[in-house]
Order: sequence, then C-alpha cells, then structure tokens
Amino acid sequence: MTIFLGLGIAGIVLLALSLIFGGILEGLFDGLFDGLLSLPVIAGFLSMLGFGGAIVLGSTSAGTLVATAIGVAAGLVAAWLTWKLSKALMRDQTDATPRGSDLIGTSGSVVTAIPAEGYGEVLLRLGGQPVKYAAKSAAPVARGTEIWVEEALSTTSVAVRPVER
Repeated sequence: MTIFLGLGIAGIVLLALSLIFGGILEGLFDGLFDGLLSLPVIAGFLSMLGFGGAIVLGSTSAGTLVATAIGVAAGLVAAWLTWKLSKALMRDQTDATPRGSDLIGTSGSVVTAIPAEGYGEVLLRLGGQPVKYAAKSAAPVARGTEIWVEEALSTTSVAVRPVER
C-alpha cells in the first residue's frame, strides 16, 4: 500500500512541477510523441496508478498483482484523458493580438490638447477596448476634437490629424 500511495503522491508532485516546467519533455522530444510524453500526462498516469492501486488494495482482498493491474488501467485512462484534454486546449486559438499598426486609419478623440509638434493624449479603441495613447500632430488640436491615426510612432504613441468633414 505504501508504494501505491508513494506513486500517487509522486504523480501529484509531478503535476505541480509541470505547472512550473511546462514544456520540458515536449521540447526535448520536439513533437515526437505529439504531447503523449508530457509531464501532465505522466503525472496523471502515476497518480491514478498509485491511488487506484491503493484503493483496490485497501478496499478489497485482491492481491498486489490485481491492484497493480487495475491501477495501470486507471492510469492509462487518466493519461489518455489528460492527453486529449491538453490537445483540445492547445487547439483553442484566440484572435491575433492587436498591434499598434492596427490603429492606423482608426478614429478617436483628443483627451489632452495636442500642441503643434508636441504631445497630447488621445482615446482610441484597440481590440474593442478603450486605450489612451500619447499623440503628436503637425498642427495644434483642441481637446474633444475627433482625430484619425496616421502612423504608429511607438507602442505608446501615434501621429494623428483632425478629421475634416
């Protein structure tokens, strides 16, 4: 029983370590086993082998061989489920991360007046979220004016011009 409990605890410790050292085995084998040989899969197998065997050994009069066989079967099921779930989660792709260049051509409004050839602030929408950027313009732009973004100067600043209607 001690060996089974030790295997179960070792699996849990390995699972905790996989949170820190996530892709070490995958990196070593570079997709050779398609994620089947990953720390979470091995941890799931070890945990179920250990705890499944301990439960069978402690709750029935079956011997160590039967407990080991049932533990291995439970471990294989847990490993397979972990592998399938991790593959499904890795396939779940999100939209591309918005970039500063995505701002070019968008409209916004001036929050802090922009002096000629100086910086002010504008409120823009990036990825559907309001974001404040430092803004530069060739001509002075008053607060509250609607603007167009002409260029992304850096990750936090843009060049703008007033909207002409």
